[in-house]
Amino acid sequence: MWLRAHPWVGDSLLALLLFLFDSASSRGRYDPVSETFVQAVSSSDYTLGSLLMITPLVVRRRKPVLAAYVTLFGGVFVLVTHGPYAVHPGSFALAIMLYTLLTCSTRRVAVAYATWLLIGTVLFAFVMSREHGVAVFPFVVFGPVAVFAVFWMTGEFVGARRAYHSEVEQRLRLLEHERDQQAKIAVVEERNRIARELHDVVAHAVSVMIVQADGASYAMKTNPEIASKALGTISDTGRKALGELRRLVGVLRNDSETNAEYAPQPDASALGELVEKMRQVGLPVRLTMTGDLADLPTGVGLTVYRLVQEALTNTLKHAGPGASAQVVVARAENQIEVEVTDDGLGRVNGSLVSGGNGLIGMRERVAVYNGVLEAGPRLGGGWRVRAVLPLPGESAP
Repeated sequence: MWLRAHPWVGDSLLALLLFLFDSASSRGRYDPVSETFVQAVSSSDYTLGSLLMITPLVVRRRKPVLAAYVTLFGGVFVLVTHGPYAVHPGSFALAIMLYTLLTCSTRRVAVAYATWLLIGTVLFAFVMSREHGVAVFPFVVFGPVAVFAVFWMTGEFVGARRAYHSEVEQRLRLLEHERDQQAKIAVVEERNRIARELHDVVAHAVSVMIVQADGASYAMKTNPEIASKALGTISDTGRKALGELRRLVGVLRNDSETNAEYAPQPDASALGELVEKMRQVGLPVRLTMTGDLADLPTGVGLTVYRLVQEALTNTLKHAGPGASAQVVVARAENQIEVEVTDDGLGRVNGSLVSGGNGLIGMRERVAVYNGVLEAGPRLGGGWRVRAVLPLPGESAP
């Protein structure tokens, strides 16, 4: 609402209305004992006190403490100057300020203000008892205290309701922030997964194609049959890599494109085919598999396959001519161990540290299952990659 966005307008109307009522009663003063208005002479002191009490209502929400104590000062001024006639419509500003402190400030400030109001009420009752006798003292105290109590309870209710709504809004903002963060994390994780898949597929395929192309170029004139076989391997590898790329690109498409075809993910059972392909491109590989590898969880099986694929790809690229590799995959009761070794140069890109993302991708895959990965040169030459993956439900070895 417009008034809620501009609270000073409503407060100004409230102050104007209260001032009009107060001005109308300036010809008489309310006597709480006789419960009637009695004639009194108007004065500039009364007008000044009324303005001091009512005018701060305009800024009561922007500066609640200052406005409250200016109003209190106006009440004291009227009490001093008018004595038994200090109670008039403008006095309701004191109760309104008590309500304002409860809703716009702290309870400690409101308690201090209420204490001053109680002291002022007792002083007013003392003045009235001197005019009409001590018997009127409790009755004079009860009226203002009852009004202040009503405004206090109203302020407590409104303040508690505002605090509740503020807490609910804060929790909603927090939940929305957490939802956005979880969505961002999910996007990053999916992008990393796709990046790993792309690296494994492309790096393996391109490495095979490069090795075969180099071999074909050397054998083109001396042995055309070997060159033709190498070109066939390049063609077959390229087609399969293209199929994998299409599958991964299909994952990135919109959900509405439901006609995208997805190739099945490889697992440990496809290691024999992978090793055979590496042999065809000129890397002698010996594969040893022990234990039941047929019923591995899909994610674990894919991780085993990608680890062996990446390790053999690195061997093909960096081990040098004449190198051979050995792959050992063994399953125990609570874990599966993968080890790939070669007898090549024992270096990656001419150094002991790889400049690519292959080892990083392997570590990320192993970390997903709380596993352990070791990769580095072997004593005596060659390279060794060893990973231990705990099976689901088991702790890391």
